[in-house]
Amino acid sequence: MTTPPTLTGGGVTLRPVALGDGPALLAILRTPEVARWWGGDDVDEGSWLVDDPLTVKFAVVVEDVVVGLVQYSEEADPMYRHAGIDIFIDPQVQRRGIGRAALRTIAGYLFSERGHHRIVIDPAAQNHRAISAYAAVGFRPVGVLREYERNPDGTGWHDGLLMELLVSELI
Repeated sequence: MTTPPTLTGGGVTLRPVALGDGPALLAILRTPEVARWWGGDDVDEGSWLVDDPLTVKFAVVVEDVVVGLVQYSEEADPMYRHAGIDIFIDPQVQRRGIGRAALRTIAGYLFSERGHHRIVIDPAAQNHRAISAYAAVGFRPVGVLREYERNPDGTGWHDGLLMELLVSELI
């Protein structure tokens, strides 16, 4: 896989993640607000950033400060071609439009440069703040995935909300 480009839009820069981003991203991942949905206690300093060759990770940067991560993966089968994305943003900068700008930027790239017509995201059904941000960009709920994901602390399961965005729906 070639190195992805640096993307900009809406006051954010999305640049390919580097091992040096590990400490900042790990600190964000371990905040209670993010860890509640992503886990983070069992993540080491750096290998999680590069351990999945099928996922492309970008550091979300605002004013030269790493404030989060957005990543995508792609289904290459022509019959089902689409991209899936995930994102987390530092709680200290949430509610400033940074997550929405990062989502719009990565979605624009996936639609215009990677040739996708549909993007999916699957937040925990109880993660209302994230769901609201995704809806503000144009994602629509399409179904509940029951007992979809293990709780980050390993105690049981929670539902996921499958949401999708078509190229014609990007706000």
